[in-house]
Amino acid sequence: MKKLVFTLVAVFAMSASYAQTIDELKAEQALKKDSVAAIQGRVDALQGKIDAFPGWKKGAFGTIGANLSGFSNWYSQALPDNSSGNIGVTVNGFANLDREKFFWRNNGNINLGWVKLDDQNLPENQQDGFKEATDVFTISSLYGRKLSDKFAISALGEYRTTILNNFNDPGYLDLGIGATWTPIKDMVVVIHPLNYNFVFAKNDAVFDSSLGAKIVMDYTKQLGAVNFKTNFSTFQSYKSGDLSNWTWINSFGYTLWKGIGLGFEFGLRGNKQEALNNAFKLDPNTTASLSNIDNKTQSYWLFGLNYAF
Repeated sequence: MKKLVFTLVAVFAMSASYAQTIDELKAEQALKKDSVAAIQGRVDALQGKIDAFPGWKKGAFGTIGANLSGFSNWYSQALPDNSSGNIGVTVNGFANLDREKFFWRNNGNINLGWVKLDDQNLPENQQDGFKEATDVFTISSLYGRKLSDKFAISALGEYRTTILNNFNDPGYLDLGIGATWTPIKDMVVVIHPLNYNFVFAKNDAVFDSSLGAKIVMDYTKQLGAVNFKTNFSTFQSYKSGDLSNWTWINSFGYTLWKGIGLGFEFGLRGNKQEALNNAFKLDPNTTASLSNIDNKTQSYWLFGLNYAF
């Protein structure tokens, strides 16, 4: 009986000692976490001062998405023997200069995608390599002469086209002047009532250049491991509303480890001239025109691995 009592006492003492050790370790860990948080707070404060200092600010982040698959005798689907692939790449970059009396902001966006689908049972449905799917290329340059901390007289040049196929057909070049408003940090609102939209295309019967107003809203932000960018650009033609267009692109990146993480991008666009041009491609004898074309909203999206640098 005495041995049993001694054993129980020893076990209880060891348990109490272990619990005490765990509590001490947790208390020490809490102190370390507080110290790390304090150090990180000072680092973030210094980074804020660096970011606010006038000068060049450069950065970029992009997303790579890929999906490859193969099926053999998979009878539950329409194509039981097939191989397919989908690859997409996006890159968003910026280089901004901020001085006391002026600023110069430069942005670029590229979104390229390729797809491939082979039906092994029908040789005529097999592709030679990947085919272009998504093709977006946009660059812009904005120069502003500051009137105050939030307002500036500005000039903008923006070029949009495709680069994998039909380069500069169509291509859009906007050149204009007006005002730029920066209501909060990292947000830029451009309002240019005097802007000419040059349209380059082989089909002159569909595409037309015109004078109009250009409005751009851009917000680019990095919050810790999150990169975010949204850009809305629209041209409103004075000649005809049928020549107006708009594009809205949103990009997200979440860094998990050493610049690598997850990314997502989606874009929307409305453009009657492109809709009509596509109608002529599908049916050269179509009776559609800019006034009656079914101008559906264009869209794309990409999800995959992200890298920030």
